[in-house]
Amino acid sequence: MSKYLHQRIAAFKTAAIAKKKGIYPYFRPIESAQDTEVYIDSKRVLMFGSNSYLGLTNHPKIKEAAKKAVDKYGSGCAGSRFLNGTLDIHIELEERLASFLGKEAVVIFSTGFQVNLGVLSCLTGRNDYLLLDEYDHASIIDGSRLSFSRVIKYAHNDMQDLEQKLSKLPERSIKLIAIDGIFSMEGDIAKLPEIAALAKDYHGSVVVDDAHSLGVIGHHGAGTASHFNITNEVDLITGTFSKSLASLGGFVAGETETIEYLKHHARSLIFSASMTPASTASVIAALDIIESEPEHMEKLWANTYYAKRLLKQAGFDIGESESPIIPIYVRDSDRTFLMTRILHDEGVFVNPVVSPAVPSDSSLIRFSLMATHTFGQIDEAVEKISKAFNQVSLYTFVKAWQ
Repeated sequence: MSKYLHQRIAAFKTAAIAKKKGIYPYFRPIESAQDTEVYIDSKRVLMFGSNSYLGLTNHPKIKEAAKKAVDKYGSGCAGSRFLNGTLDIHIELEERLASFLGKEAVVIFSTGFQVNLGVLSCLTGRNDYLLLDEYDHASIIDGSRLSFSRVIKYAHNDMQDLEQKLSKLPERSIKLIAIDGIFSMEGDIAKLPEIAALAKDYHGSVVVDDAHSLGVIGHHGAGTASHFNITNEVDLITGTFSKSLASLGGFVAGETETIEYLKHHARSLIFSASMTPASTASVIAALDIIESEPEHMEKLWANTYYAKRLLKQAGFDIGESESPIIPIYVRDSDRTFLMTRILHDEGVFVNPVVSPAVPSDSSLIRFSLMATHTFGQIDEAVEKISKAFNQVSLYTFVKAWQ
């Protein structure tokens, strides 16, 4: 290793400092299934940091489907979809998703991150424009970086700012607006009807990432466009299978002609191994459950309303959340890490979110609900969060006077 590379690596001290302080919150090894309660170091911990919104990751029907797929197809596909890696169940899943989402066609990728890398990097060129909400997910940002087009960010959910930026762009250029359906940290919903209307007015196109929307909003959980009843006004819908759909992989849905183009131009599809048989079969089984058992989504929202009410009564700032993703704003990185550590020790798993994932003055505890949580578990978690917040506030006050 060159001394220059070593100097850059050696200069990274953030993790070591946090570990020394005893507040390092990442890479915590879980010893059990992803459920409302998990085990870490043989200790029971309430899980409020999971993206398994419908609580299906440990569902017996999904596990059985994965086992049968391995028995029939083996453990992997040993190639990309483009060449030898397409199975009949890949096609089955794509057809199911197209019907579920109300789009003509779908192509699936091996991860949701790769979807945004592949789609955004190949649809626009040097004389075109990508417009992003400033709070868009990292996969959208990284996909835009791989594009040769100009990237323009607009203020979060600010339609006036978006229109102002669109109005300055050449009419005869490709203008692609890429947004999260539900924003992954703040929990609010994109103003999709207004965005779609502006795209029409200024000859643009819209791609919405429904990673955190599938199974959460829309008809049978079909996502943001379905939620607003404007599926035909959204050009592309992307998403992941790693959240409500209890698996691993991703997809893009749109018109047949567009999907055909992406299948032959998206490099993260062409040059990556395809979804494993077990992952694919798991998604199909999850779709079966979502479409036939609406009670999961209903319970998710009952839990969401209940938790929000308790957190507001306890005096927490939870921002503009409209979903099972509830930010508890701390607005200080060290205090956020310390709260996470205290809660972990008290048996509550939550995720700390600090810069660059959010602005430096917007650090937060990300509290996320599952359909399988009980009200009792939510009660316990909120009570312990309140105690941890008071403990951190007292610690900060004493430290300031030392």
